[in-house]
Amino acid sequence: MAPYIATTSAPVNIACIKYWGKRDTKLILPTNSSLSVTLDQDHLRSTTTSRADSAFEKDRLWLNGVEEDIKPGGRMSTCIAEMKRLRKELVEDVDASAPALSTFAVHIASYNNFPTAAGLASSASGFAALTASLAALYALPCPPTALSLIARQGSGSACRSLYGGFVAWNAGTLPSGLDSHAVQVAPETHWPDIHALICVVSDTKKGTSSTSGMQRTVETSSLLQHRIKNVVPQRMKDISAAILARDFDRFAEITMADSNQFHAVALDTSPPIFYMNDVSRAIIAVVEEYNRVALLPENGGKRKAAYTYDAGPNAVIYAPAANMKEIISMIVRYFPQQDAFKDPFGLFGAAGAGTGALVSGFNADVAKIWEAGAVKGLIHTRVGGGPRVLSSEESLLGENGLPSKTA
Repeated sequence: MAPYIATTSAPVNIACIKYWGKRDTKLILPTNSSLSVTLDQDHLRSTTTSRADSAFEKDRLWLNGVEEDIKPGGRMSTCIAEMKRLRKELVEDVDASAPALSTFAVHIASYNNFPTAAGLASSASGFAALTASLAALYALPCPPTALSLIARQGSGSACRSLYGGFVAWNAGTLPSGLDSHAVQVAPETHWPDIHALICVVSDTKKGTSSTSGMQRTVETSSLLQHRIKNVVPQRMKDISAAILARDFDRFAEITMADSNQFHAVALDTSPPIFYMNDVSRAIIAVVEEYNRVALLPENGGKRKAAYTYDAGPNAVIYAPAANMKEIISMIVRYFPQQDAFKDPFGLFGAAGAGTGALVSGFNADVAKIWEAGAVKGLIHTRVGGGPRVLSSEESLLGENGLPSKTA
């Protein structure tokens, strides 16, 4: 008998309107809606293999080759149990001949091709890949919005990684959370011109986790309450309209304002939370100067880049593809790279990004030139699609049901 096994990959998403704070910590129901851009899995992804077998003694999970404890009642346990419940209700109760996979233990192996827990949304892509993998294993006839209700219970922003393109997570109002799910605002094909440059300022685990940080904010920040009631609802409407109109200037204005307010809310927490550092702030200064020049009437009067920061020091710079060469050159000038810039879109040719050039009229004194390694790496990517079902050749579990990839 062939093994019951499925492998999927899922993308990272980076929010433009930030999710910060829960109204229900168990169900992970947010205090406000949020909106993100899904990034191309060719560059950033979590890959997960799930296998069900009657011979397995218990559910087991390996992350990047290291076995993790599945705590009873924890997020991983909840997601697995919910997916088994769907398998029974939607497949086995409907078709008596369907194998009773909901009664089998599962082995799950997951691998991230980027740093985990460093502010690059590894939990979002990880739980999205887990949900998508189990959905494929169990042959569930569920649309992504339905699956997002379960992924959300693992990591809130994971619900957005079940779609490609531009994705909203509606906060909802029901205590059950049944209306707190992801919806696609526009697919990646609507605005494929959007690219992103990730500036990895730190690839180590952050000092204050998102989970503990946001609960402190909910308990102590008056600015958060103003944000929830008076700011986010209008921004959700405005940025959705900008995306549908492909209006980058407006998209950039809202994205940067929301990033800044999110970090202001973190600072308004008691005790304050500092996710950005001096390098993060220097990147903001450089991007703001780049936009100042772009906003001059003789240069078109429109912003050309948008920075955003999640709960960590790493910058994500969104921009139309045509602007990325200028942006990378500018970043490389101020933040010299120890290793040659990997150029997946072939912007620089054999000469590479070099020492970095600035656009005409740019005030070079807005930031100092940092030592090599202040920005540890640059990842150039773009808007991308949702989870993919992969072939058996890409399985992370061997024939014995144990991980075949260890790092």
